Parts: sequence; structure tokens; C-alpha cells
Amino acid sequence: MTLPLVEAAARPVRRRRWLRNPALLFGTIIVGFVVIVAIFAPLLAPHSPYEQLLSARLRPPVFMGGTWEHILGTDHLGRDYLSRLIYGARLSLLVGIGTVAISAVFGVTLGVIAGYYRGWIDLVVMFFLTVRLSLPLMLVALAIVGLLGNSLGLVMLVLASLLWDRFLVVARATTLRLRDAEYIQAARSLGFPTRYIILREVLPNILGPVIVVATFEMAHAILLEAALSFLGLGVRPPSASWGLMIAEAKDFVFLDAWLVNIPGIAIFTLIAGITLVGAGLQKKLNTSVG
Repeated sequence: MTLPLVEAAARPVRRRRWLRNPALLFGTIIVGFVVIVAIFAPLLAPHSPYEQLLSARLRPPVFMGGTWEHILGTDHLGRDYLSRLIYGARLSLLVGIGTVAISAVFGVTLGVIAGYYRGWIDLVVMFFLTVRLSLPLMLVALAIVGLLGNSLGLVMLVLASLLWDRFLVVARATTLRLRDAEYIQAARSLGFPTRYIILREVLPNILGPVIVVATFEMAHAILLEAALSFLGLGVRPPSASWGLMIAEAKDFVFLDAWLVNIPGIAIFTLIAGITLVGAGLQKKLNTSVG
């Protein structure tokens, strides 16, 4: 059987696998839609997310009697709400991906080193893990951002410095299980250097659990950024952040509740999509991250 025929025969099998995993399917659709919106934000946004028009402030969305010029209405400064929502997707994904990338590199590195070498190195790493777990995550983030400022880069670094613990735990546990595997022992007996064994034999085999952890931690990072922005310690105005949009709308919650509901639904939808992807991958890879 030629290669094109093999590929053609494999496609229905892949489709059935996706259909048997509805969490992964629906989660991928949601996250994929948000990613497309974020990438093409300049093309999709009908107005500038920063342009203020006080004469058009607090216009309701279309489904509440508004006009199609501002489909989701305008905020208290007359800024188009749909445009800010679209650009907010870009910021949320940037925070989630950037935070997870930094924390994954740090946590996986420590976890692999501790699991492979064990001994006193493992004890030192576990001590740092215990210190991290003893710190209240949100309070530490509030304190650091409050002292050093609330730029986007700093928020990402602070969140990354607090979200590496699960990466470490999963990488260490998986490495402990793999270090005595037959193919690892064979590589040692053939004289391969430790760096080669870790990079070529250990890391590829812990990639699955790490990806599952990354999805859940990405959702966690987006929620934390929204919480910090709501408290005024996240990204600075006039940045389009969903948490900041809720914070700016809290004074109008009783009269114009849609100002809070729309970004709140956006946050819920993205977090639900990412969580479904994580749950689907966990089921597909038969991986435990708890």
C-alpha cells in the first residue's frame, strides 16, 4: 500500500478519535476561534479600541436596542466594546502563553534535574518547592506588582515565578519513573553523556504530561491576570484587558450590567475552552497531573 493510500485510510480513524473525545473537540473549537480573533484583531475590530467619543458613551448593544455601528455598545468613555473585547482576547492569550512558556522552562528544568540526579540536588529542589507552596499565590502577586509596578511584562514574570510548581512536580515524578528504564540504562552503558540522555531520551517522554499541565496553567494565568487587572494591578489603562473592562464597568453594574457581563462571559468561555482542551488531552494521553 502506497503512502497516500495509508494516509487516506488513517483519516477516518483520526476523525473517530476526535469524535470519541468531545471535550478535546469542543475545547479546540473554542480556543481556535479565540486564537483566530486575536490574530486578526486589526481586521475584525470595527473601531479602534482606544478611540474615545464621549457623545456616544454608554450606548447599549444591539440586542438591547442599540445600533449596528457599535454592535456590543460603548463603555463610559465612548470606546467601542466589541473592539476592546477583540483586542482583549489578544492580551489574554499573550499573558497565558507567555506565562506558561516561562514557568514551564523553569519548572521542567528543575523537575528533570531533581528526578534524574536525586540525592542532595533533589532535596534542595524539593525545599524550594515547599517554600513556593507555602506562599499564598494571589497575595504574593499583589504585593510584588503593587511594589514594582503593573506593566504587562512584569505581570507575566510575576505569574510565571508563581506557577512553576506543578510543572516541577510532574516533570520530577515522570523522570523518576523513567531514569531506571531499560533504554535509559542502555544509553548509559553505551557511554552517552548525561546531557544527551536528558535531552534525547527523558524530555521527549515527559512532553505529554507537561503539555497537559500547560493547558491548565494557561487557564490559571489568564484568570490571575484578569483578577489583577480588576484590582487595578494588572495591565495599565487604556489597554484592552477583559479584567480591566470589568473593573472599569463595576460602577455601572446595576444600571448597565452588560458592561460587566460581556467581558465576564468572554473570560468564562476562554477558560472553559482551555480547560476542555486540557481534560481532553489528559484523557487522550491517559495522563495524571494531579
